Amino acid sequence: MINRSAQAKWQGDLKTGTGSLSTDSGTLKDTPYSFHARFEQGQGTNPEELLAAAHAGCFTMALSMQLGLAGLKADSLETRCTVTLDQVSGSFEITRSHLKLTARVPGATQEAFDRATDAAKAGCPVSKLYKTEITLEAELLS
Repeated sequence: MINRSAQAKWQGDLKTGTGSLSTDSGTLKDTPYSFHARFEQGQGTNPEELLAAAHAGCFTMALSMQLGLAGLKADSLETRCTVTLDQVSGSFEITRSHLKLTARVPGATQEAFDRATDAAKAGCPVSKLYKTEITLEAELLS
């Protein structure tokens, strides 16, 4: 079992309050977040941005593993994840996580690449965590 943790602090009300996020690794240390950063264009991070980073990173690592199982090694994998937060029935909900991948994988056929990307999308632990639509747009560059 592997456990990872993070801490959130908050002061004030929802709209004018501010908070900070820290991770045990120290990668985030008192990183600011707020309503303004989440729903407008304020400075700092927000939960959806962090979820997008987690999904992009997890999927990309899972894809690297799947390619390795197929005897392939990527020259480069670049994944952008966009998490969509919508208002549904009067409350907010993450309705979609879209992965957009650009890859250079010497010797990969389109079929082998598609198998690996589909397996990575389904097998990534973060994908398994989401209860939302997950879409994937994958481009294999020559």
